Amino acid sequence: MQSLKYLYRIGRGPSSSHTMGPIAAAERFLAVCPNASSYRAVLYGSLAKTGRGHMTDRALLETFGARPCEIVFDTETPTEFHPNMLDLIAMDGDKELARKRYYSVGGGEVVAEGESPAEHEDVYPLNSFTAISDYCRERDMRIWQYVEECEGSDIWAYLSEVWTVMQNAIKQGLVAEGILHGGIGTQRKARYLFRQKHIDESEETKTNRLICAYAYAVSEQNASGGTIVTAPTCGACGVVPAVLKFLQPKRDFSETQILHALATAGIIGNLIKTNASISGAECGCQAEIGTACSMAAAAAAELYELDLDQIEYAAEMSIEHHLGLTCDPILGLVQIPCIERNAIAAMRALNAVNLADFLANSRMISFDMIVDTMYETGKDLRVMYRETAEGGLAKNFKL
Repeated sequence: MQSLKYLYRIGRGPSSSHTMGPIAAAERFLAVCPNASSYRAVLYGSLAKTGRGHMTDRALLETFGARPCEIVFDTETPTEFHPNMLDLIAMDGDKELARKRYYSVGGGEVVAEGESPAEHEDVYPLNSFTAISDYCRERDMRIWQYVEECEGSDIWAYLSEVWTVMQNAIKQGLVAEGILHGGIGTQRKARYLFRQKHIDESEETKTNRLICAYAYAVSEQNASGGTIVTAPTCGACGVVPAVLKFLQPKRDFSETQILHALATAGIIGNLIKTNASISGAECGCQAEIGTACSMAAAAAAELYELDLDQIEYAAEMSIEHHLGLTCDPILGLVQIPCIERNAIAAMRALNAVNLADFLANSRMISFDMIVDTMYETGKDLRVMYRETAEGGLAKNFKL
């Protein structure tokens, strides 16, 4: 598996697949074709069908800068390898100088045609939870220690930067007001949730309100094109930071403990990315929000120093109970139902940890099995339920 640096990516929203990925493709293409008189970007599949709502065209134009660039939305050409496909073309007048096809495979990751998805050096020799947990048990290690062994101590400086960006997104999102762009009138709600206290508010109500406020804050920053961390994607970026932000003051967890939790969550996300998918266009929202919930549950379990079986059970449940979740963004915007789902998943992650604390010894389904099941389920979903904005809420909602 690759470094966690390729899972936790710092960048702009609203979509790792639709903005961060195409930006990365354009930067790579410009590095080898910097002097063309003009450029053309042809978007296919999900990139074409929801690119405007996800601001793909704006992201590409900003990346090409002063260079003329034509954006073409091709909704007819089939996409076989991956539904997020784009061609970048360098032109000299009417003459084509160079052309390269790229696939945005989720989490901001881009693969050029003819390249292997594992273009980055693998730093983790083990690629299943069973293998990793067996390795850790034999050496009396926790998962974060396995991360340090494989990545080196430099990973902590990177994860510290990740945590700083996550906290900044929460901070900025909690004070921002107004209507999000896109035309459906989505009102920012994080500030309201954070400040709307009741005199007789129960501890349970306060817990849910704060977790939701944090998740909304990050997700709304993402939807507005702000800077966030993919965890594992832009559309699901609010779950992990919301859970960590809520838990840190509860038990006065240290910065080091938070980074250990992020490392543990990263292994969970990396396993899903490697053995299945974190792309909504490929496997539906279960691959995004389901993965984020699983990562958050593992992070919380690490903070509470639960054992490997309990961490696995919390992560497994979080995926299992998101199976079949469709990706049906209204107008292709990462707003409805995406923002609300981040809040629901954050609360569900804590519920999974609480249940795993009691029942891990009775579990019958492994994490590796549920990852395989999620991937199979995602492949069986009809295309209209995989980020094309053609089915579900996207179809039934009327302005």
